[in-house]
Amino acid sequence: MSQPPHSGPAQSGKSSKEGMDVDPKLLEILVCPLTKGPLRYDRAAQELVSEEAGLAYPIRDGIPIMLVDEARPLSDDERAAFKAQKPPVAP
Repeated sequence: MSQPPHSGPAQSGKSSKEGMDVDPKLLEILVCPLTKGPLRYDRAAQELVSEEAGLAYPIRDGIPIMLVDEARPLSDDERAAFKAQKPPVAP
């Protein structure tokens, strides 16, 4: 008898994060734990980005890790790119 394909252990690597989405309702209520400001979902990087804090919180297996110690600092280029994408705020 032959075994069905993919019956063994899952392959390790970062490809498992592709296609993993966070619940949209969860994204609506999450805020940066440091600034309490809004977060931007970066699906490609699987991160929640706080522009105000300059931090990117990782998403692992579809679960946002909202710990400042686990977040990575944004580079100057990333900060500039986010500011360029941001619509102007009305006074």
